[in-house]
Amino acid sequence: MNWENQSVLTDLVFLAYPSCPELSVLSFFGVSLVYALIITGNVLIVLSVQTEARLHTPMYYFLGSLSGIEICYTAAVVPHILANTLRSEKGITLLGCATQMVFFIGLGSADCLLLAAMAYDRYVAICHPLQYPLIMTLTLCARLVVASGILGFLLSLQLVAFIFSLPFCHARGIQHFFCDVPPVMQLVCASGPAHEQSVLVAATLAIAVPFFLITVSYAFIAAAVLRVQSAAGRCRAFSTCSSHLTVVLLQYGGCAFMYLRPSPSYRAGRDQFISLLYTLGTPLLNPLIYTLRNSEMKGAIGKVLARSCFSHNRGGHHLAGCSLVTGNAHPHAASSSLS
Repeated sequence: MNWENQSVLTDLVFLAYPSCPELSVLSFFGVSLVYALIITGNVLIVLSVQTEARLHTPMYYFLGSLSGIEICYTAAVVPHILANTLRSEKGITLLGCATQMVFFIGLGSADCLLLAAMAYDRYVAICHPLQYPLIMTLTLCARLVVASGILGFLLSLQLVAFIFSLPFCHARGIQHFFCDVPPVMQLVCASGPAHEQSVLVAATLAIAVPFFLITVSYAFIAAAVLRVQSAAGRCRAFSTCSSHLTVVLLQYGGCAFMYLRPSPSYRAGRDQFISLLYTLGTPLLNPLIYTLRNSEMKGAIGKVLARSCFSHNRGGHHLAGCSLVTGNAHPHAASSSLS
């Protein structure tokens, strides 16, 4: 890409931020709180999966990897959003915008692809339980995680390179909080059906194809579960997939609405709200969804918190809180199903 030839456009300005100082401060603290909860919840899951030997299984390996991606995914845009909320100049260079978009789209695509790998894990566990230890080895899991990241960034690099090779108009304002595909495409001059189709192809590869694979996996899972004679067995099998299905609907619902549609349907206010939902809402809800009904994960997180509390207070007299945390998350009270 020849950045010098992008017309006279050298900087972009975000127009979605509130102009009122009081609203800016309120927005800053609100986003900061949500971001802190996102980092805390996902870091606890990563630490629990790494430190607890009983969680060293493919299912939890994927869950820890998903949380690691969520941490990086939000870090690609949220710190910049917080900085822009308080400063008067809310601009970004073309190169900075492209870089932000590469990481945001790349990590988001990796997230979608990893959810497809997790669906395959559930398919093997339910439809081929005897072969599960032989098929879903940790080596295969690591390869699927790495492949998700590589494919996600390859799609992102091609998409961003294509977008920023197009001629930009003289308008500098982005009706958004960060550099995302739909609002940036609004600045492209002479955008035609061919340009929109190119963006749609990339979005289809990153969103529609993984979702199709997830749908096929759960179709086989549903068929296998319906053949189970015991009602308790069917309920237990479905419960192992409920958390994953909830996350899939949250992630793919927002992404499909934003990217799998023609560019003229873009509406600034509505799309800004939806983008915040899948940028902040989904990474915030994922740790809750995967832990609230998962006794093993709650027990592991309780042990991580207890160790952290103990290490901070071992020189003082505040160990009661540690014993409470450990007591509330005793691992032997856990069941092994992920629901």
